[in-house]
Amino acid sequence: MNKPITMAALCLAMLAVAYFTSSTMLEMSATITGLLSVWLTARENIWAWPIGLINVSCFFYMFWDVKLYADMTLQVFFLILSIYGWVVWLTKRGSGRVRPTRRISRGLAIGLFMLLPLATWGWGAWLAAYTDASIPYLDAFIATLSLIAQYLLSYKILENWYCWLLVDVLSVGMYAYKELYAVAFLYVIFLVIAAAGLYSWRKQWRASNGVNGGYGEIAAMHEGEISYER
Repeated sequence: MNKPITMAALCLAMLAVAYFTSSTMLEMSATITGLLSVWLTARENIWAWPIGLINVSCFFYMFWDVKLYADMTLQVFFLILSIYGWVVWLTKRGSGRVRPTRRISRGLAIGLFMLLPLATWGWGAWLAAYTDASIPYLDAFIATLSLIAQYLLSYKILENWYCWLLVDVLSVGMYAYKELYAVAFLYVIFLVIAAAGLYSWRKQWRASNGVNGGYGEIAAMHEGEISYER
């Protein structure tokens, strides 16, 4: 199927869900721009970043309204990382449209793995103690993992998609619980796009590094780890 037609069909589906669930105009705007941004990201299209800036602005006000304060604060970080990612994707790209895909280094992976539970606990405890947050620890976990995923995405690191897959699964349940049905449905679509993005980026990385998986891929990852640059 033609990709623009597929994208148009997804947008129409989102509008239909938003209409039948009595979603607000703000929620509709957030879902449509979010869908466009993730779809363009999976296709490694630089327009994902400016559309993403509009998306995070919509989500900031929407999460404030439903008292998901960790997610609301997250949009500020997303705004900063989106601007930074926009710049990074356009550097060290050679003859390509954007910077080539990288793999995560061992040191960075360990550091982020240790950061996730600590940041979740601290953020969740603060939300529980000082705000009227609805589900503080789950909200904080999803927000922290989303921030890690966005950081990896800004540096065009393949493993960002594994983080997004987990974020999407958890977000479907949380937003359905908060009766943000259009947003919950959006994250179902995000889940599918994230899986497609992982497949596409992994295929592109293998082709550019001349590996077919297995030991060759592991060896290439270690080599990339040694020469990893921001």
